[in-house]
Order: sequence, then structure tokens, then C-alpha cells
Amino acid sequence: MPRGWSAHRGSAILMVLFVACRSEGRTPDAELVVESPDPLSAPQLRADTRQRSETLDGSRITAIVKAAARVAPAVVSVNVIRTEQVQTRSFFSPFPMPRTRRSRGLGSGFIIDAAGVILTNDHVVRDAERIMVTLPDGRDFEAELVGTDQLTDVAVLRIQGDGLPVAHLGTSEGLLIGEWSLAIGNPFGNLFSNAEPSVTAGVISATGRHIIPSDDERVVYFGMIQTDASINPGNSGGPLVNSMGEVIGINSSIFSRSGGSEGLGFAIPIDRAWRVAKDLMAFGEVKRAWLGFEVDADGGDIWGRSRGVVVSNVSPSSPAARAGISRGDRVVTADGRALRTQLDFESLMLDLTAGESLSLDIDGREEAITLVAEELPSISADRVTALEQMELVTVTLEIRTERNLRYESGALIVRIERDLEGRIGLREGDVILQINRTAVASAEQAAQLLRQAAGNVAVYVERNGEVTVRQLVFRRSRG
Repeated sequence: MPRGWSAHRGSAILMVLFVACRSEGRTPDAELVVESPDPLSAPQLRADTRQRSETLDGSRITAIVKAAARVAPAVVSVNVIRTEQVQTRSFFSPFPMPRTRRSRGLGSGFIIDAAGVILTNDHVVRDAERIMVTLPDGRDFEAELVGTDQLTDVAVLRIQGDGLPVAHLGTSEGLLIGEWSLAIGNPFGNLFSNAEPSVTAGVISATGRHIIPSDDERVVYFGMIQTDASINPGNSGGPLVNSMGEVIGINSSIFSRSGGSEGLGFAIPIDRAWRVAKDLMAFGEVKRAWLGFEVDADGGDIWGRSRGVVVSNVSPSSPAARAGISRGDRVVTADGRALRTQLDFESLMLDLTAGESLSLDIDGREEAITLVAEELPSISADRVTALEQMELVTVTLEIRTERNLRYESGALIVRIERDLEGRIGLREGDVILQINRTAVASAEQAAQLLRQAAGNVAVYVERNGEVTVRQLVFRRSRG
């Protein structure tokens, strides 16, 4: 050791100084003594460490941490199994051959009731044969599909279990642009070794957003909450949460060119989702409201800006007809909300329930017009059961206006079990126009013709404004 250096507890520091000096070609020319403070006793050291840890932990527990901790235990993974038809080509045949294959799907959901009620997306569980729900604590449950609504992309599941955690529901009314929002879900499902959900944070970017679907999608999203909290595939059905740990929406879709999150995530407002869920649990379907008039978009000015929507059709004996609304009227606002496009009007109708009143401002009229919404004619109409798993209603003028149907008569399918739908190829919303050579005038007649059918039967239906034919085969058991 060089002359003038003391050997003590500070030797490591002094050696660093020595090396630094020697690298400059010189050595210290004076004796340097470093005094170390007296070491702390073990009890003092532990107490000091604990105090610093408690201070640090307190600063780390932010509102976001608390909100995530409040909701995350109730967020579940939703795993589904589907059977689908695919077209395959054989080496020996140039024509595609249908083949059945099973596939698995993944999404998220959250428990809203200790009885095991779960909210998720319709597109997560659509066409599922089996649904398994996994809780963050690792428990698995076979789930029952209570009901689903494609228009709002909301589905309700139920599981049976004890000690189930519950997410607290807030409101989507009065959201502030820029306030904190958390997206919670399971974007990677079972790829990780645990079932705990992941949390991403951002802000509320906008409200009331309308999203037009791509060609391969069938859902138009109205009045959505936009957030820049990362939402990825697998997050669908999970909750969007505010800084108080209250659910304000259901994560449903993203706008992405790469397939991953680009800061444009969208959630269904929880007020709408909860109203839909209550209808599904009580009635098995959504009780939608009807005003009895349809609208078209205003042509707009040279810049493409429009003001109001134009009434294109009014159904006789409807709330609109009784209130004096006429074709060509320009509706500017509804309950104070500006109507700039048809999508604004459709979003308004999704959140309206039968029995509620609505105040409309019509261009050129001094006073607002108040309407009281009624149930859709197709919901309030008498139902007839056909083939044991299908319900029909007779097409009337009101139903024709409601559904924008081309033909004046027929039997509208308002409910069909998935098993029967898969076997005969008919679906909800189809209108049975003719069975073999007999035109259908009512739901009762359609049910009777199907009940008596035998052998090969041609069923003509109106679907999305076009007429298609389904060839069915009925085999009757011999008595």
C-alpha cells in the first residue's frame, strides 16, 4: 500500500481516489484520513428502513392503484369453444369442400352481482357452444349464456360460485374529457402462468363517438366512449374504469392499422350496457323504444356540414303521427342534443326506453314537440311458435316501417334458437314470404304450413331487402 494511506473502513473509496490520481501520472502528496460515521445498531437500522419503506409505499398508492385494486378481482377471462364451417380444397378435387372444425376464442368480462352475473361483449361469446370463465384467483366456472344483443354488442353470462368479487358500477353520464380512465382485461388469456388481469391507464379522449364497421363486421357502434388507454385483442368485454374504481364502460373495439393498440380504444357506455343487461335478464331480449318515424341525413352545405336530420317516413298511428310530425320535417335537436347525422338519431334511439318522453325541436316551428316512446311493434305484437324453437309475428304496416321491409305481408322471425338456426339456415329478422307455392299472409299460416311440411320444402324469405330461397328437408316419423 502506498505511503500515507490509512487502512480502515473507507479503504474502498480511497482506492478509487488513488486509481484516479495515478491515471493522471501523479500520486497524492499528503496524508488523507477518512472518518466513517459510527455504524447504526441493528434495531435502529430496521426502524429506519421500515420508516422509509412506509413513506415510499404511501406515495406509490395513487388513485389509479386504488381504482385498479378495487375492480381487478372481479375481472374474468372468458374462454369459448365454437364449431364453424370452413371451405377446404382437396388435391383430388378442384372444388372447395365444406368441413367442420372447432375453434377457441378469448375475451374478458366482469362480475356485477354476487349471484354470478357477468357482463361481456356479444362478439366474445357469439356462436359459442361452451363458455368457461376464469377468475383472477384461478377458479374456473362453466358459464350459462343468459342473453345477448348484437346491436349493442352486450352479452350477459351467469356462473354459480361462492365468495364472488363484484365490480362497482358507476355512470357514463357527465364524463370529463381528459379525466383518468383504466382499461382492465386479459389480452393474452392463458399464455401467462397466472389469471390476473392487466391494467392500462389513459384518459377519456372523447364521448359520443360513432364507429362504422368494416366490411367483415356487422355491428355499428353508437355513442361510444373513446380512450387512449391501451385496449388489445382479448381486452374485449373488460371494464373501462374511472379513477374512483367505478365501471363506466365495456371495452369493445379499437381503431388500428397494425392490429395493436394505437391509442384509439372505444367502450360501450355502462348506462346503456346495464339497461340492456336488465332487459336480457328479465325478458331474454331488449325492449327497444319506437317513435314511428325514420330519418335521412341532411344534404349539408358546400363544406359537408349538416344541421338536423330530415324525416323520411312516418308510420300511421305512431307516436310521431299523433304528434303531428310530417315527412320532410327537419329535426334539429332531441332533448337538447344536436342531431347532425343519422347516427346521432340511432344513438338516441338506443338509449330510449318505452314510456320515456322526448322533446324534439323542428326547424320552422316555434314550440318543441313532445313524444312518448312506445315498444317496437314487433315486440308488442302477438307471437306464434313454429317448429318449437322459433317465434313469428305477422307483418303489419307498422312492423314494415319499423324494419324497413320491402314486402307488405309475411311472417317475421323475432326469435330462433341457435340449434334450429344452424340446421335450417333461417335467422332472426328474416321474413317468410312463401312456402313452396303458398304465399304467407300471417304468422299463424306460416306456422301451420311448416307444421304440415314433408319432404323437400322451398322457403322464400326476405333478408336485408333481398329475396333468398332456403331448401329444407322435413322427415316425418311414422305413426
